[in-house]
Amino acid sequence: MGGPASFRPKPGSIPESPGVYRFKDAGGRVVYVGKAKSLRQRLNSYFADFASLHPRTQTMLTTAVDVDWTVVGTEVEALQLEYSWIKEYDPRFNVKYRDDKSYPYLAVTMGEEFPRVQVLRGAKRKGIRYFGPYSHAWAIRETVDLLLRVFPIRSCSTGVFRRAAQVGRPCLLGYIDKCSAPCVGRVTAEEHRKLADDFCEFMAGNTGRFVKRLEREMREAAAAQEYERAARLRDDIGALQRAMEKQAVVLGDNTDCDVIALAEDPLEAAVQVFYVRDGRIRGQRGWVVDKVEEATPGELVEQFLLQMYGDAAAEALPREVLVPVLPPDTEAVSELLGEHRGARVEIRVPQRGDKRSLMETVERNAVESLKQHKLRRAGDLTARSRALQEVADALGLDQVPLRIECYDVSHLQGTDVVASMVVFEDGLARKSEYRRFSVRSTEGDVASIYEVISRRFKRYLEERSATGDLDADAMAGPDEGPDEGPGEGLRTPGVDPETGKPRKFAYPPNLVVVDGGPAQAAAARRALDELGVDDVAVCGLAKRLEEVWLPGEDLPVILARSSEALYLLQRVRDEAHRFAITYHRSKRSKSVKESALDEVPGLGPARRQALIKHFGSVRRLQEATAAQICEVPGIGPSTAETIVSVLKGQNP
Repeated sequence: MGGPASFRPKPGSIPESPGVYRFKDAGGRVVYVGKAKSLRQRLNSYFADFASLHPRTQTMLTTAVDVDWTVVGTEVEALQLEYSWIKEYDPRFNVKYRDDKSYPYLAVTMGEEFPRVQVLRGAKRKGIRYFGPYSHAWAIRETVDLLLRVFPIRSCSTGVFRRAAQVGRPCLLGYIDKCSAPCVGRVTAEEHRKLADDFCEFMAGNTGRFVKRLEREMREAAAAQEYERAARLRDDIGALQRAMEKQAVVLGDNTDCDVIALAEDPLEAAVQVFYVRDGRIRGQRGWVVDKVEEATPGELVEQFLLQMYGDAAAEALPREVLVPVLPPDTEAVSELLGEHRGARVEIRVPQRGDKRSLMETVERNAVESLKQHKLRRAGDLTARSRALQEVADALGLDQVPLRIECYDVSHLQGTDVVASMVVFEDGLARKSEYRRFSVRSTEGDVASIYEVISRRFKRYLEERSATGDLDADAMAGPDEGPDEGPGEGLRTPGVDPETGKPRKFAYPPNLVVVDGGPAQAAAARRALDELGVDDVAVCGLAKRLEEVWLPGEDLPVILARSSEALYLLQRVRDEAHRFAITYHRSKRSKSVKESALDEVPGLGPARRQALIKHFGSVRRLQEATAAQICEVPGIGPSTAETIVSVLKGQNP
């Protein structure tokens, strides 16, 4: 590749309008997305003086082979398109804010018939209302334990809930009045949902009306000489007040804001956020980010606001966002967030008073977070780099394996055979690239490995062929014709030409690892040779002695037990095994649930699902009588008799 000069747009071809631009690599993958008020001025800055650029910007430009752009009308449209493209393409050189730890949330599953309160971590899911995040899970449980006195909503798992419904007895929480026991019908679904709505409203900050309501009911009970009920209401009020006291009051009663602070060095930045609702700190969260180019604090704040609030629910956006410095396009960002919230969102820097004091507290947290992250990261980066180099040296590779794919086969005595493909890039798992296979072969693990490798690389070759890049690896340059603009004539083998998204099996690995010994490694190599793929290395990792087998070699490669290379290969192999086992269990569970009922004539998928939902399992269904089966909607007496006969092994 000729570097950035080889794909520099022709003079005068870049418009001066606002817009969004994309840099692409040789595989057609988008590696960087940016926006600009003037596309010509911004893009020319990349090609003017290469030596003066930030080192990571230089790396991005040498990785890229093409640039294109889209013109938009306003800065708000540019912000929206930039965020959409970053989310869609996940460019490797864009700033990505990632959690510096896994924060627990208090979650209420409002999408279920009987909402459940629980502690959740990880990515947010639809149909669930989240509160927090909290620093510790025990803080959530203490709060929930207090609030269940007043809002006795369900907190048990699905299995416990179903068992209680089947036996007709609630769990312990139902007996001590910390659950309204919807499982046994003490309250209807509508009444239970009303309790869940009140719980969510209290957690969202509307606490005053609940305390006032309980105080009014307590006085009425005392006036009616219902002293036991009055005492219970008094204790409920105390529980609510203790729950409120756990959240520190820092600002005025009606203040809703997020306080964001930043700590940075030339390579990384840490962000801390305190969530203030109704004047109280409701949660705290932190992120860290690698700087890709020379970004100002204001640009980092702008990127953070877009990523943080881009997918958030409208009610999660506060009226006010306090930041250490204003983003370059404050009005555009404020307008974009306001459209998402449905009301104005003010972005400002606090100058004095309580808000300024709180900002200083958040800044101290950000500085400490960056310090702790750098202590952890130093070891991680060094270990990953050393591991990849050790793998390359041990296996005799020409270059370090930046992309490793590992395959594992899982089955139960030859039934429900499945396989997994996991991907590690730069020594880290890339879960969006994971794939799973239902294996057709029933001739053992070696044949299964051969089949899976063949299927995966056939797809790779088909996709390269579809883009016209199968016969030649040389990419067409931007100077092929006098009338071609940027990106014209450029083949993008890994990208769907219509959607611009990466194809599922578009990118080949540097190294294929299979779970097994010499036979499995030889099968993988044979599959690649038959397809003409000769630029991908193969090895097998045997579990018993952790030996690394190369195809065609009589003796294994023995890695030191304490080596980073062996540790990396073990992590890759164990992740492939976990992914395969998970898929096999789900497939086997589905077949176990449905296989027995498949033999019942005239019983379709909907009624089979209704039976499983009603009884909970096939085993319980086998123990049921025909009369009990008739209680399921859609099941008549004759069908019930047929089900009983089939499940007991009789000819219906």
